[in-house]
Amino acid sequence: ALRPETRNGAAAMAAGRGLAAAVRRAWRERQAVLLEPSYTPLVAACLCLAESVVNLWVIRRVPYTEIDWKAYMQEVEGFANGTLDYSQLKGDTGPLVYPAGFVYIFLGLYYATGRGTDIRLAQYLFAGLYLLNLLLVFRIYCRTNKVPPYVFFFMCCASYRIHSIFVLRLFNDPVAMAILFLAINLFLEDHWSWGCLLFSLAVSVKMNILLFAPGLLFLLLQRFGLLGCIPKLCICALLQVVLGLPFLLVNPVGYLTRSFDLGRQFQFKWTVNWRFLPEEVFQNRAFHATLLLAHLAGLGLFALHRWHRSKGSVLALLKDPAERKHTSPPLTVNDILCTQIVFVLFSSNFLGICCSRSLHYQFYVWYFHTLPYLLWCTPTTKLAHMLKVLLLGVIELCWNTYPSTVCSSLSLHVCHGLVLLQLWYGTAPLMASHPSPPSRRTTAMSKKAQ
Repeated sequence: ALRPETRNGAAAMAAGRGLAAAVRRAWRERQAVLLEPSYTPLVAACLCLAESVVNLWVIRRVPYTEIDWKAYMQEVEGFANGTLDYSQLKGDTGPLVYPAGFVYIFLGLYYATGRGTDIRLAQYLFAGLYLLNLLLVFRIYCRTNKVPPYVFFFMCCASYRIHSIFVLRLFNDPVAMAILFLAINLFLEDHWSWGCLLFSLAVSVKMNILLFAPGLLFLLLQRFGLLGCIPKLCICALLQVVLGLPFLLVNPVGYLTRSFDLGRQFQFKWTVNWRFLPEEVFQNRAFHATLLLAHLAGLGLFALHRWHRSKGSVLALLKDPAERKHTSPPLTVNDILCTQIVFVLFSSNFLGICCSRSLHYQFYVWYFHTLPYLLWCTPTTKLAHMLKVLLLGVIELCWNTYPSTVCSSLSLHVCHGLVLLQLWYGTAPLMASHPSPPSRRTTAMSKKAQ
């Protein structure tokens, strides 16, 4: 028989081994929570709670900075007072240059905040918008099942600039992007008509949403063919007419030239991406035309070689999906290719960002929440995890350098170029011949259908 102290020693050793195994198991699970995309809902819930606290702290502790809010309120106040001539609506920063959807949404904020005077309430409303926007973004990432959850820490609590844009500056850019992300969620659920309606509403708040339009047109053609996508495009156009009708009836030229001015000049002092250029080059129309040609060329190359998944001609997209031969099935909610919807839309927008005539600090929100997908939708062999995190960090640093410098603007272009290269070289096998694995939700729906 073993002595009591020997038995005790063996028991202690067994307990120690059991504890060590439990610690190792807990560590493995913790790694899985950080690395496995299937844990995105859990991490998203934790981060949303944390963001609630962060936003409250920012509102209470960081001084509000007036930039455009007062001008927004002056612009919509003119409409509230009965002015329907768009050319007469203006504020301290100049004339109103946004479409009619902006007027209606910010008119609601105008009345909700005591004619724009209750800044603290406006900040709380924008904090709620921030959380809603985050939930919509997380839902997209849950559907695509691509990005490791640890990346979302950099997408949330680590970005000073994004919190500033939402709750310290009260810009209209976040409003447009939140509506856009809602539209993308509808596309992922195969609600294309409702998605087009919301997409058009986002455009009516700010025109940067048009950078997603080439990708959306491609998806509509792929899903419905030429004749089938015309009703969806009519939905987009009809909403613009309905929203702008009060102003179109009074001064149609004034409304169209003010709210959809694609040739508007930007001030060199606010540019984030072209600081390294001389100001005369920055303002030169030939430079703008070159950027437009580069944008169109990039869209064409991606549409032909990265968005188009079939071996057939891209012209086959014009046919009715039922009449196509040797093509992949149309995009539906039951497809394993929800990732393609997101890839096409996000890359379409990113190409526009890279070729923008100017990026101002609030424009960061135009693509900030898409960067994790753009970086992690490709295999890590193309660009290692740490290099991708480093790219996120450098891009964040560039956007937090005020005023922008030659170094910061050049660094931003280098980062954008690296993202484009890894999208081009990293997505060819993925998008052309090797579809992404289905998400857990898609698999469950397929089994249920069987």
